[in-house]
Amino acid sequence: MIHTISNRFPLNKRQWALISSGLAFLFLVAVIIGSFLVDEGKLSTNLQNRNALPSFNHLFGTDWLGRDMFARTVMGLSLSIWIGVIGAIGSTTIALVLGVAAAMGKVADVIVTWLIDLFLSVPHLVSLILIAFTLGGGFKGIVIGLALTHWPSLARVIRAEVMQVRSAEFVQASQKMGKSHWWIAIHHILPHVFPQLLIGFMLMFPHVILHEAAITFIGLGMSPHEPAIGIILAESMKYLSSGMWWLAFFPGFCLLLVVRSFDHIGENFRMRMDPFRAHE
Repeated sequence: MIHTISNRFPLNKRQWALISSGLAFLFLVAVIIGSFLVDEGKLSTNLQNRNALPSFNHLFGTDWLGRDMFARTVMGLSLSIWIGVIGAIGSTTIALVLGVAAAMGKVADVIVTWLIDLFLSVPHLVSLILIAFTLGGGFKGIVIGLALTHWPSLARVIRAEVMQVRSAEFVQASQKMGKSHWWIAIHHILPHVFPQLLIGFMLMFPHVILHEAAITFIGLGMSPHEPAIGIILAESMKYLSSGMWWLAFFPGFCLLLVVRSFDHIGENFRMRMDPFRAHE
């Protein structure tokens, strides 16, 4: 079927990637806009409609308290996206600062390299659990934990790019002209590493969202009163044996769609930025 469509619409891989990325982006925007349009009444308890199967009135069914699962899922996905945005921005900022700081001198490079190796030696989820538990969980704890645990891999990439740019002739010329390290970092290094920074930011989203859902699932993330996907999945585990499959299936499937959408956009963006794949 895909081959037939490709013959009818002769587009190359980059054009198909652009179209699919646009559709994925529209899906994410629809989730965020949908969270503002959700009827608050569907999130409140209604025992007359509890344990209802998926229908036109309740697309994802209702839970044991009669709350509409479609409304809860949309709110949970939107919350996960916003947490992912804030966490990924914080982690990307740390990676950028440390990656550029590595170019300030040998001592700074040794310290940055040591920090990267230190954080990479501990799994993200373990560090995230420790930080979130120390900060008392909640929105603040989970966001700070995500920002402090997902930067090492991107920082290593940025550091490598910075080291390459630092040895370039135009940078050497600026140094001989008396330009400061920060002037060179802002005018030469930052524009060069920005594409890598943006790609790393996009590819960091899936990991951030999944780790947020995982830590919330075990009870160390968001408050139980928040309609987070991790909380929804954790609560639904108690009712799966009763045949209420829709409580976990639809939120889990939608979380997978959001994660794959971010991952797809990031991968396609990296392909478009790759000069060796420009004519595919």
